Amino acid sequence: MSTDTATPITALEIVLPGRVEPDGVQVGHRELPPLRPGQALVRMEASGVSFAEQQMRRGKYYDQPAFPFVPGYDLVGKVVEVGPDTDPTLIGRRVAALTKIGGWSSHSVVEAADLIPVPNGLSAEAAETFVVNGITAWQMLHRFAKIRAGQTILVHGANGGVGSTLVQLARVAGVRVIGTASARNAGAVAALGAIPVDYRGDVPAQVRAIAPEGVDAVFDHVGGPGIVDSFRLLAPGGTLMSYGTAATKNDEGDSRLPVLKLFARLMWWNLLPNKRSAHFYNIWAGKRRIAKFREELAADLGAVFELAARGELHAQIAARIPLSEAGRALALAESGTVTGKVVLVPDAS
Repeated sequence: MSTDTATPITALEIVLPGRVEPDGVQVGHRELPPLRPGQALVRMEASGVSFAEQQMRRGKYYDQPAFPFVPGYDLVGKVVEVGPDTDPTLIGRRVAALTKIGGWSSHSVVEAADLIPVPNGLSAEAAETFVVNGITAWQMLHRFAKIRAGQTILVHGANGGVGSTLVQLARVAGVRVIGTASARNAGAVAALGAIPVDYRGDVPAQVRAIAPEGVDAVFDHVGGPGIVDSFRLLAPGGTLMSYGTAATKNDEGDSRLPVLKLFARLMWWNLLPNKRSAHFYNIWAGKRRIAKFREELAADLGAVFELAARGELHAQIAARIPLSEAGRALALAESGTVTGKVVLVPDAS
């Protein structure tokens, strides 16, 4: 139905008021505007806590908006209303959306063209673990590194949200995976099908003991000085996929500087005659070609969802926490003690 006759919706939102500790996020309420043509109102069933929100609350995410704002990189929910001239059959469907900000809200207004169907039989919480994580992992593996069965890859943070998804997708593709994690998470990493390596030890030596000739790809969200070891561990023809700078998350100063330094280093390595390549993955890189961007997101996340619906991928849900307790969810996600993704769910009321 159109919002022309609908009762206005007041959404419960989580607001980042500025640079705060996890318990400094605020709970707010906002009356949503009427839907415009091409828009849909989605009632959130699950949203996730990713590294992006952890950086945003520090004011260090590369292109975050000015404070205050509502974070939330993605969401899964049911369409409850559509705007004028918008497909009415969307109402009642479970969908996923990549939002970048705004997902930590009980209701979100989303462009209908950005909605991706969630298969029947896949719960909202399970689907949520595969939205930003699944798109990121799938595109790095298949569109950039172009992994093949029989190859060996190294995944840093293999117990995390993106890391655990990378491991599973690689194993489905017949790839051997070495995964770094803390010693206490080694069992969880092994259960995913990877060979665990203690990140607190000599990682290059441990990896070389398993893959003496090097690995075919490294997936590194850490950045910092360790990125040099990641590049050196590549076999000839190998690919380094960098997708974050977690090592510098608490550094003071310009939040863009670590990213720019990383870009420069990756570009330099690509100029060397070493038969190895290095890339920085940005999920939004193709947004200027919006039609192609949407087509690839729908295809890639659709492929991930189908694998999950068939039971070939398993959702790694670290915890389910009510939306109004997002501060507690942030603290848990940042603790380094969990495997998989912390998921926000609607409050009981």
